[in-house]
Amino acid sequence: MTKIIINGYKGRMGQALLACVPQHHGIVLAAKIDAGDDLAAAIEQADVVVDFSSHAATVGVATLCAQHHKALVIGTTGQSDTETFEIRKLAQIIPMVWASNFSTGVNTLFWLTRKAAEILGQDFDLEVVEMHHRLKKDAPSGTAKSLVEILADVRKLHLNEAARHGRVGIVGERTPREIGVHSIRGGDVVGDHTVIFANIGERVELTHKASSRDTFANGALRAAHWVVKQKPGIYDMQDVLGLK
Repeated sequence: MTKIIINGYKGRMGQALLACVPQHHGIVLAAKIDAGDDLAAAIEQADVVVDFSSHAATVGVATLCAQHHKALVIGTTGQSDTETFEIRKLAQIIPMVWASNFSTGVNTLFWLTRKAAEILGQDFDLEVVEMHHRLKKDAPSGTAKSLVEILADVRKLHLNEAARHGRVGIVGERTPREIGVHSIRGGDVVGDHTVIFANIGERVELTHKASSRDTFANGALRAAHWVVKQKPGIYDMQDVLGLK
């Protein structure tokens, strides 16, 4: 039985995780933590912490997990380069699943995006469009960033140079070495992502639309059950699902 702590349980994803735990017979909830609660007082009760709090809290959560040799599932996005560096150092001590999206469908989209980019080659223009609810704080989404990273990797492009976050004004003709990234916010959209491959005379679009956070919650719980058996290091949902 895998004992978990949900950190950030009062948020949308935290509530979805709490609702989905009873569906996973190999998992038991050891504690639920949110801002103002003492994670350190509860951490020895668990095998793994599932963190869906805030990117600003994740380094502290990871540090505490490393001190107590507890596995970690990271569901927060928007980390700075410094925060990312600190988390990666701690992964030398404990196993972590750090994923921009825990949905099985989205991870299939990641796989399909790589294959499509390899098959279609250099002649297709690349654009990524994502839409989320009006309350989402970071842009682009972590999932969109992952999609752009995949496209840049296949094209052998430097990510920071290739990404074009929206366009305004006289920007000139589109270059073949750029990847457009566009963020839309509104309503209660859980998460829509589309990868566009556009050429003269034809266009290929790969789209995933999420209508329930349970999709992500179930994936995160699956990752929590999996990661406690792994060696220290950083893993993603491609590892959890056996897609690598």
